[in-house]
Amino acid sequence: MSTKATRRGPAASAALLLVVALLTGCGLPAAGQPATGPTTTGPAHAGQRAAGPATTGRPAGAAGSAGVAPAPAVAISYPATGGNRWSVAPAETASGRGNSGRLLRYRVAVERDIRGLPVAEVAAEVSATLNDPRGWTAGGTWRLRRVGAGAPADFTVYLATPGTRDELCQDVPDGYTSCRNGQRVVLNVARWVKAVPGYGADLSTYREYMVNHEVGHRLGLGHERCPGRGRPAPVMQQQTLGLHGCTANAWPYPDGVRYRGPVGAYHDEIPPREGARPAR
Repeated sequence: MSTKATRRGPAASAALLLVVALLTGCGLPAAGQPATGPTTTGPAHAGQRAAGPATTGRPAGAAGSAGVAPAPAVAISYPATGGNRWSVAPAETASGRGNSGRLLRYRVAVERDIRGLPVAEVAAEVSATLNDPRGWTAGGTWRLRRVGAGAPADFTVYLATPGTRDELCQDVPDGYTSCRNGQRVVLNVARWVKAVPGYGADLSTYREYMVNHEVGHRLGLGHERCPGRGRPAPVMQQQTLGLHGCTANAWPYPDGVRYRGPVGAYHDEIPPREGARPAR
C-alpha cells in the first residue's frame, strides 16, 4: 500500500494515515527478533504440512500474525561436513503423549552449519511425529517427552550434515542414510530436505518415516521386510533403500494396532554419498 504525499501539516498527515490504515486493514510491522535456542558443542552422549521438497526455511519465532510482517524465508543450505556444533531446542511446553509405559526423554539438536532449518521448527516436526496417536506411544509401552539442553535425556535426535552423520553413526560411512548409534538418533539433513527418489509419498511423510524408523531402533526394534506386494511397508523396513512392492508408510500403529512385517532386511545397494547443498 502506498499513500501520495501532499502539503498538509504533520497532524493532518498522521490522521490521514490512521484513517487509511483502519479502512484497508494495513498496519505497520512490529519490530522483533527471531527466537534462538541454546547451543552446545559436540554431540550430547547422554542423550499441517506442505507437500513436496522443502527449499526454504524460516527463523524460529517468525511466523506471521495480524499486524506483524513475517521474516523473509532463508534458503536451505549446508556443507558436506559440518563442524559438529549444535543448537538444541527448548523443552516442549506440553507433557508429551502417553499416559502409561516407560518415560524416555529426548533432545533435538540441529548442526549449526545447516541454514534455513531453524532448530525450533525441526523440533516441532520431530515432536509432532513422536506425539502422534499413530506413533510409538500408541502401544502403551513408552512415553516420550522432549527436554531442553540442560536436562537429563535418554537419547538425542540430531539433524546432521552428511559428513557429521558418518562421525556420529560410526558405521559404514555412506553419507546417505540416517542411523541410530547408542543414544544418538541421527537424521541426515540431505534426506530431511530431499527424501529419496521413487518414495511415492510427500516429503512430510518421509520425514515422519525417518523419525519413527530411527527412534524405533532406539526402542530396541530391528529391521523388517515388506509383508506383501501392494501392502503398506512396515515402519521398520528400510524404506530409504527400497519399498520392494510395498507402499510408503510412516507409522508403527497406522490403525491403532501395531503393524509389522517379517523380521529381516534386504541387501539393497546404498546410493552415492551426498555432498554440500550451496545457498541459492
